[in-house]
Amino acid sequence: MNDAAPAPIPAPAPRRARVRAPELVGKGGWLNTGGTELTLADLCITIPDF
Repeated sequence: MNDAAPAPIPAPAPRRARVRAPELVGKGGWLNTGGTELTLADLCITIPDF
């Protein structure tokens, strides 16, 4: 048997605040979109946050 006290559970790492990405604007517009203006919401991609 081990009479030592159990090791304390480490505190969870603090979570970083999520920052919204700025809209992508420029004077050239989007390429290969047929002139359609796109927003970040229109781009349905997932970027993993490790």
